[in-house]
Amino acid sequence: MPELPEVETIKRTLKPYLTGRVVERAELHLEKALKLATPAEFEERLRGAVIEEVTRRGKHFILRFKQGFDLIFHLRMTGRLLYMGAEEKLPKHTTAVFYLDGGKKLILGDVRKFGTIHLVPAGEWQRVSSLKGIGPEPLGYDFTFDYFYQGLQRKTKIKPLLLDQTFIAGLGNIYVDESLFRAGIHPERSAASLSKTEAKRLYKAIRETIAQGVEHRGTSVSDYLDGLGQRGEFQNLLAVYRRKGEPCPRCGREIERIKVGGRSSHLCPACQRYRD
Repeated sequence: MPELPEVETIKRTLKPYLTGRVVERAELHLEKALKLATPAEFEERLRGAVIEEVTRRGKHFILRFKQGFDLIFHLRMTGRLLYMGAEEKLPKHTTAVFYLDGGKKLILGDVRKFGTIHLVPAGEWQRVSSLKGIGPEPLGYDFTFDYFYQGLQRKTKIKPLLLDQTFIAGLGNIYVDESLFRAGIHPERSAASLSKTEAKRLYKAIRETIAQGVEHRGTSVSDYLDGLGQRGEFQNLLAVYRRKGEPCPRCGREIERIKVGGRSSHLCPACQRYRD
């Protein structure tokens, strides 16, 4: 968290405000967050740099600069990117500040301090470990059913496989739990055990869930806010995620939470019966 719909929403909200803007200066408040550059290099490269493009890949938010380098932000668990006025007070847990022309600033804040900033030559995203071998995105042209079904032919459990960013980019706990519920598949099922009919159901569920997550501007269940500090709305549509003990919206059975591959998973034991 944030996952693909949240980072896409952050991108969409910030793009009109950041494209073409000049970074007058940058301040790094948490040195360990910076990767592939020194703090001095970071401040030197950013001084006077012009933001040419605001984009995203998987869960990564990316700023491309006319000077030939990219900043790649991975927000991890609690990272936030906020566009603020010069007079607004910095958040308590500020990682970095980018002071922009026109008296505005972009803030990277992170309560748990796991978020990272990579400074790389333009387009050389493979230098970031979490972008090496990254898979297709659920709404991308290259995420075909044939690709998906072929990728399922392994003995690993379906939940950890869907979280594997080299298989599908951008999925996390929220959207995997919701997709598996929609498809009626237990998170501990072996991926290879899914029939072609079940795989088609799951493929459709993933695409629909991600599309709705983007449409409703992400899920605000804890720390997530968009680039202008607004909450998402998809939490109002969640069927199982973080609804332990509540009734299933489909059958009324109590939602359960289990551990799968060390990660919490929410499911309806009636609608998602385990079978291999």
